[in-house]
Amino acid sequence: MSAPTLEVRSVALGDPLVAPLLAELAHEYATRYHDLLTEESLRDELEAYPAHELAAPGGDLVLLLEDGVVVAGGAFRRRTEPELGDAIRMVRPHARAVSGVPVVATAELKRIWTATAHRRRGLASRVLVELEARAAAAGYVRLYLTTGPRQPEAVGLYLANGYTPLFDPSAEPTGPLPFEKWL
Repeated sequence: MSAPTLEVRSVALGDPLVAPLLAELAHEYATRYHDLLTEESLRDELEAYPAHELAAPGGDLVLLLEDGVVVAGGAFRRRTEPELGDAIRMVRPHARAVSGVPVVATAELKRIWTATAHRRRGLASRVLVELEARAAAAGYVRLYLTTGPRQPEAVGLYLANGYTPLFDPSAEPTGPLPFEKWL
């Protein structure tokens, strides 16, 4: 019996292969944040980024396929919004304008996901490595992301992969948890 074959594929947001990623993310968010999200706010969150933002030249959406089946994925886009997190705690405050908008080329990672049946195999770390390499090739020098306060597995993933928390990890999380990584 041969080992499963993993393929990395860049796709558009509208590609049918992305549907499992979005469906599982919707279920995950609805389950973990059921008391905070309405159906409308969940839909708004999942549709917050237009397809062109997650496509070249400023972004990319990648999927990991195992023997043709989507098992993990994630995306990045150019970051243009003000940063989240306590400015005093940020690693390189000189890299942000007074408005909080990054003044260095910053990619924001989005929609990092692993299919439920394929978790605990290091696939999310493989997605991160791929996104980091593609973001660096696109000219980004910094990565930024947020995860939710009810996603401790994601916090562990980002810490294990060299991301710096832009929040106090010892405090009780209440809102989005921002991270950065310099390439």
